[in-house]
Amino acid sequence: MLQRLVAAHGASHGGVHTVVSLTSPGVIGPELSAAGVEVIPLGIRSPFDVPGALLRLYRLLRQRRPEVVQTWMYHADLLGGSVARLAGVPRVIWGVRTTEIVKDSAGSARWVRQICAVMSRWVPHAIVCAANASARNHRALGYAGGRMVVIANGFDVTTRTPLDDEAIGAFRDSQGLGREDLVVGFVGRFNGAKDVPNFVAAAQRVVRAVPGARFLMVGRGIDARNEFLADLIRDAGLASHMVLLGERSDIAQCLGAMDVFCLSSRTEGFPNVVGEAMVMGVPCVVTDVGDAALIVGETGIVVPRQDAEALAAGIESLAHLTRGQRRALGLRARQRIVAEFSMDRAVQKFDDVYWDKSRTTTGNP
Repeated sequence: MLQRLVAAHGASHGGVHTVVSLTSPGVIGPELSAAGVEVIPLGIRSPFDVPGALLRLYRLLRQRRPEVVQTWMYHADLLGGSVARLAGVPRVIWGVRTTEIVKDSAGSARWVRQICAVMSRWVPHAIVCAANASARNHRALGYAGGRMVVIANGFDVTTRTPLDDEAIGAFRDSQGLGREDLVVGFVGRFNGAKDVPNFVAAAQRVVRAVPGARFLMVGRGIDARNEFLADLIRDAGLASHMVLLGERSDIAQCLGAMDVFCLSSRTEGFPNVVGEAMVMGVPCVVTDVGDAALIVGETGIVVPRQDAEALAAGIESLAHLTRGQRRALGLRARQRIVAEFSMDRAVQKFDDVYWDKSRTTTGNP
């Protein structure tokens, strides 16, 4: 989303955008650089690196004098936001990208979040939440609700379009999937929040009703080297029904080749992958987590989380439609994203926050 926002805002509003990473450039850094965006990694690898990195950030901000500093997640909010205020940046915008505040407590995230809740009354001029659920949960944690605004993620609806039959067939051929198979897809990293066991359990039930169903799984850690996943699939008797692709750079093509996309998560904020599937014209079955139901609206099926039977029933309901009916539903899903969640709408909302002088850090939040 950050990558899309920088590209879209630069194209429509101009100006200079610089992305500073607290750690390394990561996967997205080289792609931003290739697009002409300056990327500066601070190289934090341990707590001992933090003082030097923050001093470099302070000097950078004093030298560049940006009009707006936008931080993206908890650690950046705390460290980058505080340094930006000390450096005299006129506008500091925090970002809240997560929803779960009880179970998501790995590493330093919990205490950083608690500090941010206290400092939210003084450091940021505004706090942009990616989902209504994120705003609600963080307000309950103690974040300054008066500074919060929800801006849903925007999607590229111009360069990404549904695949035609030839492209779908070519992709399926390359992965050993039949052109006439019913392909149900999962895209996400191997992580407890994504509830991969829920997806596998639902797939087992679907195969009983739709014996020819195939399941395409894509994401970091979703491959044959994952012994836990391999055991799940073997125990469910699904070895001949599953295709595991691991991490891929051609996510749009993976999604576009599916007949049904499935979000099996137990927790989410604003699940980008649902919108990406809808952009590609694929109807979705989603668990009722974060803003998933808001995204799909009337174009998909929403089921309770951690309920494999309900998830399977949702998938089966789409499986029993004709291919033409599924495509029509997928096109309605795409039209919903175009109307409600395009990057143009997101950019305008971010720009309103950047220059909204009524949002100050003085007075009551």
